[in-house]
Amino acid sequence: MDVPDILVLQASYSNPTHAEAICLVLDDYAQDPMGGGSPIEPDLLQQVPGELAKRPHAFSVLAFVNGEPAGLVNCFEGFSTFACRPLINVHDVSVVSRFRGLGLSQKMLHKVEEIARQRGCCKITLEVLEGNPVAQAAYTKFGFAAGMFDPAHGRMLFWTKVL
Repeated sequence: MDVPDILVLQASYSNPTHAEAICLVLDDYAQDPMGGGSPIEPDLLQQVPGELAKRPHAFSVLAFVNGEPAGLVNCFEGFSTFACRPLINVHDVSVVSRFRGLGLSQKMLHKVEEIARQRGCCKITLEVLEGNPVAQAAYTKFGFAAGMFDPAHGRMLFWTKVL
């Protein structure tokens, strides 16, 4: 079996190949049960790269396998008031199903960490579904753990309010 050619890079939202890859992998993720199980409306999906480009603290990491879009991590810079330094929140991590098992999530997270270190960030945060043990294992392998300041107060919880 041939060793696949894997390329991991920071996306350029103005690059048409990168923009198309972001849309392709993001929609694949949306259709996965862990992404909600429904495709993103096509007109909305096409706006994603341009909208990300409008946000100066956003960046995306793409993985290509033999030239095909295979993985995506979307990130947003935030700020830790306690550390008085920026942080990176990983918003989406997705690997197209046929490319799973190649270590792409680890390779993309390494690129995210490299960018975070270049920006002087104090930490990287993310959210993961309780019912997604595969993703939890990948994040644990990379060094992530449940957020906690003091075990007496328990783990941090991620809450939302839809507007």
